[in-house]
Amino acid sequence: MSQFSFLEREWPAVLEAASRAEAAAHADPRSACFYARRALEQAVAWAYKHDAALRLPYQDNLSALIHEPSFKQAAGEAVFSKARVINTLGNRAVHGHRAIPHNDALVAVRELFHVTYWLARTYGRTGRPAAGVVFDAAALPRAAPAPGQSTEQLQQLEAGLRERDEKLTALLADKTALDDELQRLRIDVAAAKQAATAQPDTHDYSEAETRNYFIDLLLKEAGWTLDETRDREFAVAGMPNHDGQGFVDYVLWGDDGKPLGLVEAKRTRRDARAGQQQARLYADCLQRRFGQRPLIFYSNGYQHWLWDDTNYPPRAVQGFYKKAELELAIQRRGSRKSLATAELNKEIVERYYQWRGIRRIAESFERDQDRKALLVQATGAGKTRTVIALCDLLMRCNRVKRVLFLADRVALVNQAVNAFKRHLPDASPVNLVSEKDADGRVFVSTYPTMMGLIDETRNGQRRFGVGHFDLVIIDEAHRSVFQKYRAIFDYFDALLVGLTATPKDELDRNTYSLFDLENGVPTDAYSLDEAVRDGFLVPPKAVSVPLKFQREGIRYNELSEEDKDQWDALEWDDEGGVPDRVEAEAVNKWLFNKDTVDKVLQHLMTRGVTVAGGDRLGKTILFAKNQRHAEFIAERFNANYPHFKGEFARVITFRTEYAQSLIDSFSTRDKAPHIAISVDMLDTGIDIPEVVNLVFFKLVRSRTKFWQMLGRGTRLCLELFGPGQHKEFFCVFDYCQNLEYFSQNIAPAEGALAESLGKRLFNARLELIGELDKKLVDADRHAAHEQRAAPHGHPESDDEVRAQVAAMLQREVGAMNLDNFVVRPKRRIVERYATPEVRRRHRLRQVSCQGPGIPARAPGPRRDPQTADEQGIDSSRPGRTGADACRKRSRWGG
Repeated sequence: MSQFSFLEREWPAVLEAASRAEAAAHADPRSACFYARRALEQAVAWAYKHDAALRLPYQDNLSALIHEPSFKQAAGEAVFSKARVINTLGNRAVHGHRAIPHNDALVAVRELFHVTYWLARTYGRTGRPAAGVVFDAAALPRAAPAPGQSTEQLQQLEAGLRERDEKLTALLADKTALDDELQRLRIDVAAAKQAATAQPDTHDYSEAETRNYFIDLLLKEAGWTLDETRDREFAVAGMPNHDGQGFVDYVLWGDDGKPLGLVEAKRTRRDARAGQQQARLYADCLQRRFGQRPLIFYSNGYQHWLWDDTNYPPRAVQGFYKKAELELAIQRRGSRKSLATAELNKEIVERYYQWRGIRRIAESFERDQDRKALLVQATGAGKTRTVIALCDLLMRCNRVKRVLFLADRVALVNQAVNAFKRHLPDASPVNLVSEKDADGRVFVSTYPTMMGLIDETRNGQRRFGVGHFDLVIIDEAHRSVFQKYRAIFDYFDALLVGLTATPKDELDRNTYSLFDLENGVPTDAYSLDEAVRDGFLVPPKAVSVPLKFQREGIRYNELSEEDKDQWDALEWDDEGGVPDRVEAEAVNKWLFNKDTVDKVLQHLMTRGVTVAGGDRLGKTILFAKNQRHAEFIAERFNANYPHFKGEFARVITFRTEYAQSLIDSFSTRDKAPHIAISVDMLDTGIDIPEVVNLVFFKLVRSRTKFWQMLGRGTRLCLELFGPGQHKEFFCVFDYCQNLEYFSQNIAPAEGALAESLGKRLFNARLELIGELDKKLVDADRHAAHEQRAAPHGHPESDDEVRAQVAAMLQREVGAMNLDNFVVRPKRRIVERYATPEVRRRHRLRQVSCQGPGIPARAPGPRRDPQTADEQGIDSSRPGRTGADACRKRSRWGG
């Protein structure tokens, strides 16, 4: 009979996997570890599905599920540690090629017994296992050893099982859509859990065995084989006790025979810090004997502390250092250089606030012995270059060897890698998203990629141990990062630098608490106001819009912290997996309304900041709600502007194939597309100075995301509108009351009001016809000129000039798109004057006066060596030119 039979009634799937592990413990240790982990996966997934108190983490793999704080709290330290052991042994069985010892299989099955006991005791509705039940290793089946399954076979089996497994993320994404049966089960499970917690849990979870094994496991993952007598219970003399002796639980030796580190292990039910003084005395003894002071670790199996008492106070860590990392830490004691006196690399950063930010971070690390810093700089102010110069300083002063730079988008990873290669090439930057096996000194990764790599082991050792990186940089340190990925920052024992563009007064307190800072006081800050004042960035101006969706009356500052967390997590979904949120029906009805979209596009095309002498809308990012919304907007644009042949406005999202090529084209000043319709992809980190219009056609709920989106327009752009005519502000078109929601009082702007170059040319040609007409005093000759066909080639007389110009203007009127939403109200005028019979000056003047802003239907006549339409220019569209829009210096906020 199986020792897991108490699972039979309510958890048959868990029982099946556990029984397989049990049966294979002696016969096939690799398979036993695999099935133990499989049973754990089934048990944990069941708990998440049925216990409403458990919060689904950033992704639903086993490591993320067991590390989620709500699960750790529900399970307790003992069960959590056992789950970690099972997960580690299972990963080693599936991904490692070394033989799995029989003892590891026995440990996996034993720890699984205790985890499943906890599951049945906590959630059992039809009965709970007896408190006195114990695991008996001697009772495991002793079948003769058989040819075990290989790593490759288990990997195939794992892939097949996961294909069939229920996807928790999809199931629990919208809790309002849970089916009635699951809702009922959750109520029953909650009642069972409450009843269980009302009674003390007297089960013996064998915590001491787990502690000893887990410490050994963590040390072996760090490369310590512990196969010599001196590695454990090493005798030392000089202890202040009766016989003057002591025994160090573990000593970590260097190749020269000197101690690099020691580990003092305490009982699981005692605080690990109870061993601090004893461990320090052991370090004194070892130093006196070997002439080298080791780094001090102390642990109770659940909590681990590191104390390099020559430099820092004790701090919590997630494991132990590798030999090379301990050697480097000891070597740095005598080789570190002063940060305060070291020169900054002026070729990387040249602005005063960047120097100041670096100096303040260095001061906090060196003088104050802080290990965390938060840098607030407006988007576009050069945060990446600032931290690259900081890395250069720390490396030259022997404070940092390896750096981890984390970003939340693949595009931002690529951008950061390129910046490091350009400014710090000797650091051999590695893109971990695409080069997982490469080596270097600077590693750049997305958060999910790094989470996966942390769990990766090679021949039983972790590639990225807790001491692998000396510095971790968070690009855009927003609250969602801490909710989903704080485990990364807790795992690596490294200096931590956070970067954010959110103004310091608007950062939430959770951000400051992560960096151990006083609320509202970052390590250094440089605001958009200051950057605009100094001439490094340009401010936004809000264009009054003719229509808005009236969103809910509540504002961001009035939301609860829980609501802020929820919306921030949704807005910052990773790798482009933007959730198609279930909005109120009124929102969807408004966003997907044909008339609404047409009016938004009309307003943008007639009021947006323009370039090319006012004939072409400047680079514009339109933020759409989701993929379907973006595609609908593009369809309506192409219907109203068919003469642009589908090139002027393009959808650029994570679903767009070859999206980077579109971004490259959008980044080129005179190349289409000129409107990028984006869903999340262009919200952050895209550096395109030519952007002069931002269109908010979606409800934004994350304040950090809002500031990132607004930052897409702040970059300077010299001579954007012509020689000496620079970009000095950008326009914000907000159709969803985001500015009001985030309480932003941005200086207003009318948008484009001046005549475009196309219209000015139209009127100038009319004036030319008028001047020529003054020469024609004979009425008969005047009529003859009206009937005369426009000459081919170069005109040779005033008559021919007059006829050719009149024909050109008539063709422009005739080319107007009658189906365009701007043309429709003036269709009668256009149709009336689109024929050759209306080339008289006073009639063409009526078109000029009554039909401004009417877009052409087809390519118009040549005005230059390259026609306006070939350049994507609307030949009769008025708009604000660079000189009109940005001639005067603007200021953010007024």
